[in-house]
Amino acid sequence: MLRRLVVENYALIEHLEIEFDSSLNIITGETGAGKSILMGALALLLGAKNDSTTIKDNTRACVVEGEFDVAGLGLEEAFEELDIEYDHETIIRRTISPSGKSRAFVNDQPVQLTDLKQLGAYLIDIHSQHQNLILSSPQFRIRAIDTIAGNRELLAEYADAFESLQIARRVLTNLQDSAKRNADEEDWLRHQAEELRGANLRVGEVEELEQELRTLENADSISEALQRVTQSLDEEVTGVLTTLRESENALRRISENYASANELIERLHSASVELKDISSTTANDLERIEANPERLDAVNGRLDLIYTLQRKHRCEGISELIALRDKYTEQLSAIEHSDELLAEAEAKVAECEKVATALAVKLHDSRVKASPAFANAVVEILQKVGMADAKFKIAVTPCTPTSSGADTVDFLFSANASVEARPIEKIASGGELSRVMLALKTILARHLALPTIIFDEIDTGISGRTANDVGDIIACLAESMQVIDITHSPQVASKGSRHFLVYKEQSRTHIKPLADEERIEEIAKMLSGDTITDAALAQAKHLLSL
Repeated sequence: MLRRLVVENYALIEHLEIEFDSSLNIITGETGAGKSILMGALALLLGAKNDSTTIKDNTRACVVEGEFDVAGLGLEEAFEELDIEYDHETIIRRTISPSGKSRAFVNDQPVQLTDLKQLGAYLIDIHSQHQNLILSSPQFRIRAIDTIAGNRELLAEYADAFESLQIARRVLTNLQDSAKRNADEEDWLRHQAEELRGANLRVGEVEELEQELRTLENADSISEALQRVTQSLDEEVTGVLTTLRESENALRRISENYASANELIERLHSASVELKDISSTTANDLERIEANPERLDAVNGRLDLIYTLQRKHRCEGISELIALRDKYTEQLSAIEHSDELLAEAEAKVAECEKVATALAVKLHDSRVKASPAFANAVVEILQKVGMADAKFKIAVTPCTPTSSGADTVDFLFSANASVEARPIEKIASGGELSRVMLALKTILARHLALPTIIFDEIDTGISGRTANDVGDIIACLAESMQVIDITHSPQVASKGSRHFLVYKEQSRTHIKPLADEERIEEIAKMLSGDTITDAALAQAKHLLSL
């Protein structure tokens, strides 16, 4: 439940702090005093989008903070799924900076607004007058009957099966489209693949061929240079190697008398070994490298083929050509095996349809079974709030499957015994819609085990005995959960265990809890207006049973 609410610098609220009772909390005040602002602040706390009117004083931030007691609600798993540290005394805080930047925290841990909204859905249900319009929402009607029927797990199982069916259908459609395209392009694909396969492409081949081409094109000059190197090293009389051998022999002759001779001999020998290897390499290359017009033509032809394929297929290199070759080969294989793949995909769709259909039937049966008791419970509450002849029926009709099942759910309503029940969104007045929504919310809240429900002027348009009956319904609901009710009805206001007054002073919205005497005066004022009469005071005391 919501224990405490603190609001700072929000719209007309400079600062307010409220500590709520665990049962029925009544909030009253004149029109324009700021009750809707209070609800806006609470909505902001639960993840609503902030707007430009949020901050009154642009020199400081807007802060809304709520302290919740979540012990015994079984929310540990929900906190874990949202990756939020659980605490049975949970504090949610929302801040809006002067620049409009929004931040949210749960137990001082930063969270995303989507997570805040999801968590808020477990904590508070806010019902305002405009929410009566959700009776015309097919999604709301289905959620309502599924809540009563206890279809949460079955609905989740069906949703997974329906998603699997959609995926299977998309796979089949893609295969069918691909098979048609590939069949139309089979001859072209086969020609391209055979051409690329016939080229026997190899990664790195172009670099090797280009290097060989440069060697072949410059064979004469390369041979001349190699011959010159070989001669300079191996010339019998003046060659470098001959000179080095003579130098080694000279050093050996003086080695007995010259201490450094042996070291120099070793160094000369090492140089000789390296130069002999160079001479051998140049000699071998000289034998290998020669002008070869036939090989030159072959290399040029091979490179021309590769370059032509690259231009034709708009590829940067051989790697891309090989990848394209493999792609064409796979497409041809897919064409050759398309009948098998299509058969497998069709079988998968049929299997998924069978599973989804079976679960949809279970959902349908569950909804049909739960509908009469749900409708009777609504009628029972409507009769208690002054609608003795009210009719309320739930029609569950098979339809094209969607993610929520294969049913449409209609709420059929009539306030008069002589009028046949028709879709509620087409026949009910504003006051009737309010009372139907009160009945639905009362029943749904019990099944959902929500800790807190907020009614924002749900009793608009009713008075007298009917208002008193509505108050009794709300008070009864507050016996099992926390209820916060914003009301203009003195009959409803008198049912509260705690009463708060919202008022405006110096263009600022304030709120205060009312003591017994103050509460008598407030309810008397609601009965008679600004001039409080003795009769109004007596009636207020009577309503409060004081």
